[in-house]
Amino acid sequence: MIKTLLIAFAMSVSFTSAQAQSAPADPGADLIVINAKIFTGNRAQPEASALAVRDGRIYSVGSDAEIRGLTNSQTRVIDAGSRRLIPGIIDAHTHVLNDFAYNSNVRWDGVPTLREALSLLTEQAGRTPEGQWVKVIGGWSPYQFEENRFPTLAELNAAVPDRPMIVQYAYNRAYLNAQAMETLGVGTDRFPQLPDIEFERDGGGRPTGLVYGNTWVFVAFETMVPQLDFDEQVSSMIYSIRGLNRFGVTSVIDSGSRWAYPEAQARVDVLARDNRLNVRLPFVDLQLGDGGPVNMVDLEIEAITRTAPISAGQNLHPTLEHGHEYRGAGEVLSAEMHDHENFDRPAVVIDPDKMRRFVEQDVSRLIARRIPFRMHATYNENITPFLDALERVDETTPIDGLMWSLEHAETISPENIERVRRLGGGIALDAKMALHADGFIATHGLATALETPRLRMLVDSGIPLAMTTDGMRAATFNPWVGISWMVTGKSVSGSQALADDNRLSRTEALELFTKGGAWFMDAEAELGAIAPGNLADFAILDRDYFAVPEDEIASITSVLTVMDGRVVFGAQDYRALTPNLPAALPAWSPSNFSGSYYGDE
Repeated sequence: MIKTLLIAFAMSVSFTSAQAQSAPADPGADLIVINAKIFTGNRAQPEASALAVRDGRIYSVGSDAEIRGLTNSQTRVIDAGSRRLIPGIIDAHTHVLNDFAYNSNVRWDGVPTLREALSLLTEQAGRTPEGQWVKVIGGWSPYQFEENRFPTLAELNAAVPDRPMIVQYAYNRAYLNAQAMETLGVGTDRFPQLPDIEFERDGGGRPTGLVYGNTWVFVAFETMVPQLDFDEQVSSMIYSIRGLNRFGVTSVIDSGSRWAYPEAQARVDVLARDNRLNVRLPFVDLQLGDGGPVNMVDLEIEAITRTAPISAGQNLHPTLEHGHEYRGAGEVLSAEMHDHENFDRPAVVIDPDKMRRFVEQDVSRLIARRIPFRMHATYNENITPFLDALERVDETTPIDGLMWSLEHAETISPENIERVRRLGGGIALDAKMALHADGFIATHGLATALETPRLRMLVDSGIPLAMTTDGMRAATFNPWVGISWMVTGKSVSGSQALADDNRLSRTEALELFTKGGAWFMDAEAELGAIAPGNLADFAILDRDYFAVPEDEIASITSVLTVMDGRVVFGAQDYRALTPNLPAALPAWSPSNFSGSYYGDE
């Protein structure tokens, strides 16, 4: 008995000694934030004033007094100055990897007047060297301007008289000045024969410079202009991510690029290996091929099984959780099944039999191989046959928990919402109606617009649901423009764009950009809320989202953005904390002069 007690005592002493040796030499937080108005998104603890971070995770949330007690000699203490703190914004559908030319583009996002927008072009034309173009590639809307109209070709030619220029509006239209038309050979045999392109012509039959087309037309145009080199493309990614951080965005899901896997990943790797990737960047992959008709599902399977083998959920970032995970195929799974998103034109309706055959022959192979997929489907007329076939496939090749979703789904019907729910899918909405509702109303009527999308019904359905931006071309990358639209029901022009009973509360709208996005990252237990154990992603805002007048919501920015427990953006009182970024490449980049968004410093 005595021998047994002695052995037990010795083991206890040994265990206690081992615990002491393995305990941190200086326990306590790496970072604490105090004096904050924290919206936690955690229903068990909805509000707090302070939080503590260690090793990239939040490990305590509470009062200032509680959290102050967790400091050590190395703890960074940030006083939020009674500002609002929210979980980091998750944009579950955007296109960072499709914008490797970001630094060569003038951004009209948020510019309040057409006069100022034209001045930005003139200023950039004076900096742009010979042989390069002056470009605006999406992210804006004519309805955001005080003038409430498109620019004229005369205004654009006057603004940029001596450099080729293209100004693209979403994937709807583009304006070319005289130098651009001459450089491309528009109106001659030098210009390629692109399907679905339409040039406006003057009385003499000559192209004016106004071009209409679909997504693929404008993707082709991007290949016709001078391209940035590899280092300039990496620099473009640095500055586009900085633009996201400025609005409190800490995670995005890249939803397809003309640089397909694994080509795009070489640029990401440059930042990942030095821990300079300042946003979590999971991606879905879109394989366009080298031009001409291709089977995109075949190309996807080839890319991930033979070219550069990778599995769903695999993280290519060496240290950052959810840093650069492969999340499957999409958002376009077949060029022929793409219904675009041009609200200035009637809906593009795909032949229902072709859609069903595509699902049964190609999407079924993704399901069989357990490859998650996201399907671009704007219009309900195309969602119905897609779901018809998916239900049939599920009978013989069960989806069985495989993550899949519809992207955009602006006009989805109540019946199809329920069908998606039964099949275990999610819906990634987008805020394009915030920018383009006026065009939608002109095409489809006000009554339809007020229910596009069916926000209230979608939220109440309980289906996995996120709001996204679909930046950088089809819409702006600023999530607050979309949040404002969901809350106020108004587009950027001030027009009523949602019915009063189709609007959301401020909490509901924000959660679609936080908790909602976490589902699409398969990270609901780690992201979307300020809670112990969650990854330390959050933003301190320049004004209180829950208290400001509705007309100020769209103007909200972050003054401090933290991702993985480290500061990735700081402004105002926190400017000194912001990481030092190298000057944007090339030296003449608009990013060095006018920033990433109107009002950027």
